[in-house]
Amino acid sequence: MDKSKKFECVLIENNGDGITWVTLNRPEKRNAMSPQLHFEMEEVMMGLETDADTQVIVLTGAGESWNGGQDLKEFFRNTDGNEEAQFKALTASRHWNWELLSRSRKVTIAMVNGYCFGGAFMPLIACDFVVTDEAATYGLSEVNWGIVPAGLVTKVFLDATSFRETMLYAMTGRTFDGKQAVEMKLANIAVPQDQLRDETVKLANELMAKGPDVLAAIKQAVHASLKIDDTWTAYDYLMTKNKALQFSDRDGTRDRGIEEFIDKKSYRPGLEPVKKG
Repeated sequence: MDKSKKFECVLIENNGDGITWVTLNRPEKRNAMSPQLHFEMEEVMMGLETDADTQVIVLTGAGESWNGGQDLKEFFRNTDGNEEAQFKALTASRHWNWELLSRSRKVTIAMVNGYCFGGAFMPLIACDFVVTDEAATYGLSEVNWGIVPAGLVTKVFLDATSFRETMLYAMTGRTFDGKQAVEMKLANIAVPQDQLRDETVKLANELMAKGPDVLAAIKQAVHASLKIDDTWTAYDYLMTKNKALQFSDRDGTRDRGIEEFIDKKSYRPGLEPVKKG
């Protein structure tokens, strides 16, 4: 992918360390998602999927907001009555912020640096991990505008949290902070704002030390397991997935890991590395 390409609503940064920072760049609108932003993010996500320099994608926002949800004026009012424009915007939105993010073979991290509202919960939950500013503000504000949290917002929020929490926040429009987001299982880590980038890089580096094909397979296995109700069907799927990984892992992670654990005894999970000499 040509990461030097200039976009109107998106910034891309890669410093050669395997991490590509994708920044929603509409700070004057709290990074609310316009049709143009959706079209650009669709192009960016498709490009990064096969980018050799990208192992981890970090999605963040410019200014004091992560993602303000759909731009009510540009996404709704300006497309009302224009079926073609509305269809294109809706398709691009769903494609990048759910399908491409949740199914990407790359590791994806949402670094939530501020406001996260409404439609923002789709890309938030689609990401593999969420590192949040503990003071970030989250909310389902659609009720205030006479709108159902649509797209997949209600569904993914309910899947990630609980029936009671979804009813409370969807029907009152109340907000909650980053610490509460962790308690609700919407985020993994909450830290003060001045530690946010360092904590995100720390997590990214930890993940990049693993085999990329293994991470992709685990990601696919977890998503598939959520949709399999029968225990033995899940067992058969996971055993087959694990067997297939032995042939698709280009780095030979399994053989190397077993050698280090059994033969060299150089790696013991949860314990200090064995000292040599």
